[in-house]
Amino acid sequence: MSAQQPIGDEPAAQGAFAHTLAGAFQSILDSLSDDWSDLELDLRIADESRYIEAAVYLVTCNAQPYSHYDWHWRLLVAHKFGHAASAPTVRGTLRLLDEAGIEGELALREQRTGRAPVTQMWGRPESVREQQRRLFAQ
Repeated sequence: MSAQQPIGDEPAAQGAFAHTLAGAFQSILDSLSDDWSDLELDLRIADESRYIEAAVYLVTCNAQPYSHYDWHWRLLVAHKFGHAASAPTVRGTLRLLDEAGIEGELALREQRTGRAPVTQMWGRPESVREQQRRLFAQ
């Protein structure tokens, strides 16, 4: 998904990348059903001279840099559990980039659904077991 059109109350930027990154990320999240477990997004910034400045912000969501590739970073996002950055953390990081005036675009590369954490249930009350089954029903 590209960050081209303004959505909601996000301020629109000028040029080829006319939409805020946080707004683009929110529109991606809004388009998903509630059962997604993790996402892989690619991020490209418009002005490559600001790469290091952007990298300082992106360290908060553990963005993985690409080397010798058209896109600059891969962002891993977890919904309710997992080894990735949470959606609010990624949204906040992208908002920091927007506030710094760093324009760019996002592309959703992969979405996974139906994953559930493995949790030891021995010795736990039945109410906890039922809640786990309800939360992670596939």
